[in-house]
Amino acid sequence: MNLLTFLQATQIQDSIAKAGEMVDGAVPQEKTLRVIDLIMNAGTGGIIIIAILFVMLFVALLIYFERLSAIKAASKVDPSFMNQIKTYIKTGNVDGAKILCQQSSTPVANLIEKGVSRIGKPLDDINKAIENAGKLEVYKLEKNVSTLATVAGAAPMIGFLGTVIGMILAFHNMASGGGKIEVSSLAQGIYTAMTTTVAGLIVGIIAYIAYNHLVVKTDKIVHQMEANAVDFLDLLNEPA
Repeated sequence: MNLLTFLQATQIQDSIAKAGEMVDGAVPQEKTLRVIDLIMNAGTGGIIIIAILFVMLFVALLIYFERLSAIKAASKVDPSFMNQIKTYIKTGNVDGAKILCQQSSTPVANLIEKGVSRIGKPLDDINKAIENAGKLEVYKLEKNVSTLATVAGAAPMIGFLGTVIGMILAFHNMASGGGKIEVSSLAQGIYTAMTTTVAGLIVGIIAYIAYNHLVVKTDKIVHQMEANAVDFLDLLNEPA
């Protein structure tokens, strides 16, 4: 009998609680969390770190698009370029070959121009001149690309720095709470820890992908230069 009375009392209490919620209009609402809210709740240290990461992301994207445009321009070589060079060399028109290279103004053309200007000298000297010119062209193509690698490696580390700062703030608030831990006092430290980590990883991933994409594009041009340099040296080795 006592158990039945207890169950009935529990049901009555639940009904009263539900009725109170309906009267007060306290219907649970789904809350959304925006990116700007995460940033603003990260505290002063978190905002500074995220601002640094945004600057790094801007620099990385700027370098990426500038280098991508330059690499695309450098990769445009006329398919008939080497055939025209062969024709000029076989007919002894060295000046015509030089003019054609200057008009093309691509890494491949600059390489061949260096070789054409050394015609008449030993093949070893010509080969050495082409190699040196190739190193210079590769250096031009890779200009500022190393900065992307630096951002890819440094951004996550800076994000983890924010994580450490956030955890220090959280533990400090716990230690200074006098034995009473309030969730609101820990919120700022936790926000700093989480948001800076996410921001650092996002920037690092973007910079890493951009860096590897440029490396692949540059390698294609380097292969193109090597292939044309070999064709040019083979042309000089052909019997007259």
